[in-house]
Amino acid sequence: MGYFPAFVKLDDKKILIVGGGNIAYEKLVKILDFTKNISIISPQFSDNILKKINQYNLKFDTRVYQTGDIKEFCIVIVGVDDLTLQSQIFEESKQYKCLCNCVDSVKYCDFIFPSYIKKDDLTIAISTSGNSPAMAKHLKKYLKNLIPDGISEFLQEMKNFRKTMPKGKKRMQFLDKKAKDYIDSWTKK
Repeated sequence: MGYFPAFVKLDDKKILIVGGGNIAYEKLVKILDFTKNISIISPQFSDNILKKINQYNLKFDTRVYQTGDIKEFCIVIVGVDDLTLQSQIFEESKQYKCLCNCVDSVKYCDFIFPSYIKKDDLTIAISTSGNSPAMAKHLKKYLKNLIPDGISEFLQEMKNFRKTMPKGKKRMQFLDKKAKDYIDSWTKK
């Protein structure tokens, strides 16, 4: 069975990343697109992670993971190669009811990271349920080339219409036609 696609509001969610190497860095960069409420625990940090820690003033501890470290977090991302530690943290996450992602160990994941395109308010997620990250990556490149540069301005305009027009069928039809016409204009160029 595949993963349910959901967009989660992270504004008030605390996120913990366990690990300080390249794997953890890749996940950190993705999470930073959506929140800065991130803490990191690792006995060592790559230069790239240290740059992000300093750039975004992220909380960090230079030490090994200890049981209980995840109790205050909603989401934990385990970016280490240690399968025993991945298993331990995944099992512990059930006790604290936090979502867990152990990178490259689907059996220790409540969720996976999709490949995604983000242009301001537009986010498009692509997943193969972990079956082919390479396919998701190439599909992302293909779709990204289809999105026009003016999409951000169009979405802002649509947001303003939603705020100023009264709810109801008339607004819904207007916005639907506006979106359809905008997308149809792509193929007419």
